Amino acid sequence: MSDEIIEIIKNKKARFNYEILEVFEAGIVLKGTEVKSVRQKRVSIQESYAKVVNGEVFIVGLNISVYEMGNRFNHEPQRDRKLLLHKHEIKRLIGKLKEKGYTLVPIRMYIKKGKVKIELGLGRGKNVYDKRKTIQDRDMKRDMQRDLKKYT
Repeated sequence: MSDEIIEIIKNKKARFNYEILEVFEAGIVLKGTEVKSVRQKRVSIQESYAKVVNGEVFIVGLNISVYEMGNRFNHEPQRDRKLLLHKHEIKRLIGKLKEKGYTLVPIRMYIKKGKVKIELGLGRGKNVYDKRKTIQDRDMKRDMQRDLKKYT
């Protein structure tokens, strides 16, 4: 097995809507047909978030489409799935999530060494003016790159 990372999906809105303070890599507990659907990139993480329940972390709202070649043992597309994190990471998350305004959002899903992983971001929601500033910064950076390209 190689150490390459195969990116499945990226949540582009996560960094726009949230100020990401910390990033965690978590494994995810999946059934066989779910893994096959993930490998076909038939997954959506746009409306999903993670929560801590009884010392365990679950991802809610993750939609993995039904595997077409599956039979009666096919999975339920939108069930809560357990995330695999170290105990010290979970304790740290519990402390942070008790503070007002913090949430756990999935940033991207990828396959690393044959295992499906999710990158979670501990984030705080941005205000409207913060979002406008992000758009303004992105446009300025794009214009600078364009000007730089023109003069070189």
